Amino acid sequence: MEIGRVREIWRYPVKSMAGESLEEARVSWHGLDGDRRAAFVRGDDHSGFPWLTARQVPELVRYRPFYRDPDDVRHSPLLVETPDERHLALDDAELQAELAGLYGRPLSLIRIKRGVFDSLPLSLMSTATLATLDERLDFALDGRRFRQNIIIETFDGRPFAEESWVGSALAIGEVQVWLNQRIERCQMINVDPDTAVRTSATLKLVAQTRDNCAGMGCTPQSTGWIQVGDVVRLRDA
Repeated sequence: MEIGRVREIWRYPVKSMAGESLEEARVSWHGLDGDRRAAFVRGDDHSGFPWLTARQVPELVRYRPFYRDPDDVRHSPLLVETPDERHLALDDAELQAELAGLYGRPLSLIRIKRGVFDSLPLSLMSTATLATLDERLDFALDGRRFRQNIIIETFDGRPFAEESWVGSALAIGEVQVWLNQRIERCQMINVDPDTAVRTSATLKLVAQTRDNCAGMGCTPQSTGWIQVGDVVRLRDA
């Protein structure tokens, strides 16, 4: 059953840094190629979640990573555009020192071929869900707050429809993805992706109206390419 089309595709090369809007992307068994393949690690953290994120340093979202060779992200060096428009290699000591200064403690860099995910390697949300949440806030809600990989424009325009797809598969372009679970949200969605200003309204809304969940976590069932404009088809389990 055709349920919509791909409206946007987003890749986040470095955990908690800014994302890249893509017209097409290859999906591997570990999510979009090049997605969340690096992170900075807090050596003083023993919680089991050692990654440096915008929860500790909101300014992190204003650093924009990009691949020098976007056609070969598996082998390409990663560069980062800083908020003051300098271009530094991801492993440049200057960048690491700058981020450590913002955090206030030493950091180290890790790169993982399988990706640094909180739980599942793919995520998606509908435009209708974003629009409904936007209507309930007193400021324009930028969908980048949720850091989803795939934004779907559904044909019926029903908000939160994606939550009813749990236990089913979506066919998108050349691939099929399994809808595993709703995504539980944290303070990341309180951070404005352009200004890094943090307010509590977004997480408060999601917590009070959606059981603290928004968007869906998914796993690939096949590999291949997806692109903006692809028809999305729902397949039952």
